[in-house]
Amino acid sequence: MKEQIWKFIFCTNHKKLPNLSLENELSNRAMVTQVAISLLANLSVLSPGMGLGYPAITSQLLRQDQTVILSESQVSWFASITAIACPIGGPIAAYCTNKFGRKGTLIIIDFISITLWFIIGLSSRNDSQILFIQLMIARFLTGITIGMITTPAVMYSSEICHPKLRGRLTVLSTPFFIAVGMVLVYLLGYLMIDDYRLVSFYAFGITILTLIVCIFMPESPVHLVLKNDIKEAKKVLSLLRNLDENDPKISNEIQQIQQNAIAAGLQTSFLSVFYEFKKPELYKPFFIMLGFFAIQQLSGIFVIFIYAAQFSLEAGVAIDEFLSTVIIGVIRLIMTFIVAFASDKFGRKPIAIVSSSGMFLSMIGLALCSFFSISQSSLFWLPTTFLYFFILTGTIGILALPFSMVAELYPQKSRSIAVGLSLSFCFILSFFTVKTFSTVFEMFGSGIIFSFYAIIALLGILFSLFILPETKDKTLQQIENYFKNQ
Repeated sequence: MKEQIWKFIFCTNHKKLPNLSLENELSNRAMVTQVAISLLANLSVLSPGMGLGYPAITSQLLRQDQTVILSESQVSWFASITAIACPIGGPIAAYCTNKFGRKGTLIIIDFISITLWFIIGLSSRNDSQILFIQLMIARFLTGITIGMITTPAVMYSSEICHPKLRGRLTVLSTPFFIAVGMVLVYLLGYLMIDDYRLVSFYAFGITILTLIVCIFMPESPVHLVLKNDIKEAKKVLSLLRNLDENDPKISNEIQQIQQNAIAAGLQTSFLSVFYEFKKPELYKPFFIMLGFFAIQQLSGIFVIFIYAAQFSLEAGVAIDEFLSTVIIGVIRLIMTFIVAFASDKFGRKPIAIVSSSGMFLSMIGLALCSFFSISQSSLFWLPTTFLYFFILTGTIGILALPFSMVAELYPQKSRSIAVGLSLSFCFILSFFTVKTFSTVFEMFGSGIIFSFYAIIALLGILFSLFILPETKDKTLQQIENYFKNQ
């Protein structure tokens, strides 16, 4: 059985796989080529992932630097400003993917990432105000790259891959490499505890490598067809499909791309979407998604990845806080795989209920540990257990599901604008929770804050039970009809 699996994955001969065919047959070689190119293209996601996790290993050091120290307010701005910049990245990515292509946009993101890591690496060592300005510029650029990266990465994977491969690759690739990037920066932070600038230079080097890889990648055939470069599109499709350039299937696929482009040209204006909000098939899922994102951001599951080291200290973990940060990243990485398969197998609603329940129990446990100073007793291992169980259950549901469901619930006509509004709401809440994290912990204490997170998780259970719809095995049209007729 194992030999068959390895042969299935790595075989590069020209035999066909009839069970994988939809419109065209997919050879082993074509399958391996498409998977490899998709994964290599998503290497550009590593830097935004590292940027997302960077405050977790940096915030403590910025308060304790031997030469320059930032104030508590400055550190909170350092951690939260990315959430302000993220919404800016989306429109920039939309413009760049059309103007410069999917590959071209990934290269632009790599150049921005190289710049921001370079700024941090050479940041001032003797003037706190100059240091703060440099870090703000770098972190703002980080937010732009995080906001930009999903569009070209997902588009590239979906446009080069056979339909049978497309679903899993687009669902797994970008979240996986975001998680890998976070683990990388957590690990670098653990190995170089006292030098966040050195960490940035390693991130700089990694991004240089991803840029080199990206330069040698082929452009998306869809973009080439849209730019009327049919000759180059045929070459790329020939490589991806393992077919001759003159094969009729290549010509048919190019024709299909052209037809899809004409259909997609009928754009929906923002004003027309505003009128669509009068219809239940739009306003009902819109308010559901606002509620879901509110639970996600106020439950503590997102902020923990930004302040992993400090959160571990507040929770009273029994191990080094930077090692705890690495473990947190690894748990997220593993759960990224599991959630992609679990949501299809068990459905969104049951997973959301289980996730909220696990988070509720974990935060009740952490609150009790904080109130009764359990970390100082023989049960010192309990806070660590509760914290990691919170991350495990939170990652598989409340962290991941809102992002995967946001495109499912909205009708086709108004999907892009409705998704953008929902994500903007998410980013605003993210900025609020990250910016105020240190302040509220100092004002109210960890026990009260953990209790608040538990209350939000309890609301998440009720929300998942009575409000959140199930979308498993339903077409987009069935989901739209559900809200229309509800």
